[in-house]
Amino acid sequence: MSAPSPFTAPLPGAARDVAVFGEAMTLFIAGETGPLELVETFHRRMAGAEINVAVGLARLGLRVGWASRLGADSLGRYLMAELQKEGVDCARVVCDPTQRTGFQFKGRVDDGSDPPVEYHRKGSAASLMCADDVDAAWLQATRHLHATGVFAAISATSLGAAHRSIDVALAAGRSVSFDPNLRPTLWSSTEVMRTEINRLAAKAHAVMPGLEEGRLLTGEQTAEGIARFYRDAGARLVIVKLGEAGAYYDDVDAGTGHVDGFPVAKVVDTVGAGDGFAVGVISALLEGRSVQQATRRGSWIGARQVQVLGDSEGLPTLAELQAAGL
Repeated sequence: MSAPSPFTAPLPGAARDVAVFGEAMTLFIAGETGPLELVETFHRRMAGAEINVAVGLARLGLRVGWASRLGADSLGRYLMAELQKEGVDCARVVCDPTQRTGFQFKGRVDDGSDPPVEYHRKGSAASLMCADDVDAAWLQATRHLHATGVFAAISATSLGAAHRSIDVALAAGRSVSFDPNLRPTLWSSTEVMRTEINRLAAKAHAVMPGLEEGRLLTGEQTAEGIARFYRDAGARLVIVKLGEAGAYYDDVDAGTGHVDGFPVAKVVDTVGAGDGFAVGVISALLEGRSVQQATRRGSWIGARQVQVLGDSEGLPTLAELQAAGL
């Protein structure tokens, strides 16, 4: 018989439900299609895999804390205000007047393809985070840690912080989820990326790779093979995202299964779909719902997210989730 699920382990008096570590960037989305250098107008938004998840979970009523660094500049002040407006606890965010906040430009497309993106994050305040920035007491007062491969990739010191955060959470008996969320251009080589991402994934209770990510990271070609790779590495649950085809799961208790995707009228922007998927899975598991229910909720939120412009505009409120019966 397997051990009880770490996702439903009680934590009386917990200060928060979920913690995330990661970089937030100010996002400038093109107001029209075409090459970025020809765009005249941009719309300001937030960006960052971890904060997408934080915002999504906060909208569903979970208590979410975000730990990071920002510059004490206008971009950083904008991000702090927006995240606090969403109900995300930013008490562990340092605003450093000697550093700058990262930002990015994203193009607009009308054919369902991935939009062009330009990142301006090298040397940002968040990239200077290190293992010493992980507040153990703060993390131990949290039920769940969600980690991604993005934070691990932005610098050597942030990689150390990513490992430290997971180690602290595990030592305290907290549940951990991990989304590889690959950013190959941030790594020195594909081999280094594969090694480091898989080291992090092997520590997590739940791993959520996309199909193409899983193929690159494991050498397996099928969802079943990818899931088996991470289950053999120690994960209790692996959910492989299959895009419009839904998702495949392999769980220590529930076994294996497939959840169909939800219909999408038009793909507007694929960015943030995986983060939305994580929001659905994490929120459902923390509620004690089944793996199949969690996977279905994740697929529904991911489908919503690809139909809007921006990284988090498709993330539902609790009322919208309940209205959908999920």
